[in-house]
Amino acid sequence: MTEPHPVVAHPQWLAARTSLLEKEKEFTRARDALNALRRALPWEAVHKDYVFEGPAGSKSLAELFDGRSQLIVYHFMFGPDWEAGCPACSFWADNFNPNIVHLRSRDVSMVAISRAPNAKLAAYQKRMGWSFPWYSSGANTFNTDYGVAFSPEEIASKRAFYNYDWRDPGVAEREGASVFHRDGSGRIFHTYSAYARGIDLVNTAYNYMDMTPKGRDENGGNVGDWVRRRDEYAD
Repeated sequence: MTEPHPVVAHPQWLAARTSLLEKEKEFTRARDALNALRRALPWEAVHKDYVFEGPAGSKSLAELFDGRSQLIVYHFMFGPDWEAGCPACSFWADNFNPNIVHLRSRDVSMVAISRAPNAKLAAYQKRMGWSFPWYSSGANTFNTDYGVAFSPEEIASKRAFYNYDWRDPGVAEREGASVFHRDGSGRIFHTYSAYARGIDLVNTAYNYMDMTPKGRDENGGNVGDWVRRRDEYAD
């Protein structure tokens, strides 16, 4: 239930809404400036020859670009011994299929990568009705190298480097997104990574919720307190 709220006549509502519009424009300009700073970040070269397993067999990191110069990797939480993917990552993944076609037209490929074996990924993908490219990194150190997989010792000590700080990661798999660039000579560079709330903006449903009176309605909690896989809601 929403809290009691002021109710006013249209002229007063319009004045309040117009005032808020100025703040929204400030935010838009600030976001544009932040995006420019993100694009200006220095890059780091990728030297490891990662090989991933997918439905069509093995692919190198270079092959995941699929002929494009930019690659977005969503770090999907799905551990090798898990029977299903993370419900929150599944919430994010429900946004992937309709957007990837547009990204491809802008020289961007997008894939998901998890440590679970390919057979588990394929079965879960079929259950969820997704078709985006999804690969297993179970045979390499990709997830560890990009800060989304943690050892039993790190979990036990409640200390690991996640989201650019030393903290308790909570679980052995965490969420995030990483971006890579491949130049004309075939060299690959890591250009950006974001974790935790840094990936909020790529969740379309959250952006819709933020426009509503109740907002995300998480009561100070987080998405894990309410979200379910798309086939687990009562209606």
